[in-house]
Amino acid sequence: MPAMKIRDVSLYVSTVGSGYPLALMHGGPGADHTTMLPFRSCADRFTLVFYDHRCNGRSEAAPVSSMTWENLTADADALRDELGFERWAVLGHSFGGQVALEYALAYPDRVSHLVLLDSGGDAWWALENAADLLARRGYDAKKVELVRRWFNGEFEPREMLKIFMRIGDVYSYRKGLPAVFGALLAGLKGGWRWKPRPEALIFAGTHLARGWSVMDRLGEIEAPTLVMAGRDDFVFPPEHQAQLAAGIPNARLHIVERAGHSPHHEQPAEVMEAIRSFISADSAVVGA
Repeated sequence: MPAMKIRDVSLYVSTVGSGYPLALMHGGPGADHTTMLPFRSCADRFTLVFYDHRCNGRSEAAPVSSMTWENLTADADALRDELGFERWAVLGHSFGGQVALEYALAYPDRVSHLVLLDSGGDAWWALENAADLLARRGYDAKKVELVRRWFNGEFEPREMLKIFMRIGDVYSYRKGLPAVFGALLAGLKGGWRWKPRPEALIFAGTHLARGWSVMDRLGEIEAPTLVMAGRDDFVFPPEHQAQLAAGIPNARLHIVERAGHSPHHEQPAEVMEAIRSFISADSAVVGA
């Protein structure tokens, strides 16, 4: 490691800590595992498996057209097998939560616990509702239009960072440039470096997310599930979190106050405590 040959790709993988295995599926797409940095504080309780999805971050050797739900979930399960875990807990943030939902549906016997962090079961919320919600919250028309283009993949790769600098504050409870720079600096801590892949975000907006929904399949999820999100999230707002939790058998809903789309950055202590409480190390036996 960190490069591991998994199926037809080279996945960037980093494992930290000891204890029950917890796979961390990052958001984006177009981002990488550095967005999940705060979870390293749980390394005393769990074996944390950070990795970059295919076509994201430092994972290589696959065209962006291969970024399908089938491949994303098959990659995750092949990684689990390669690491020697019979089952593991899975935590997905945003887009990573959508991968986690697909994974829990495709590989139910491999998921002991499912944590969905500011994620959604229907792409409509990001592709269509997010920009409209910001307009209703009073954001100016130019920023609202940039957000619509962002989620729908209507930009050139060279524009990615420029657009993010313009819209980054809408992801946070705090507003303005401090929130934007705080998000950027979070990926620079600990020697890890964010490697954006705009092609992945563009492909998701124009192909992968189009028409995607698992809302009619939520009842099939067997793993105990924690649905958690920031109160001020505009991508998958609390009303959708309620729908998501209601659709999954016996799911728990936890709304984090004073947080936006990434409560693990804004309210890390609350998020980590919720996860530690939800995933009990003695609830399952780690298979070899």
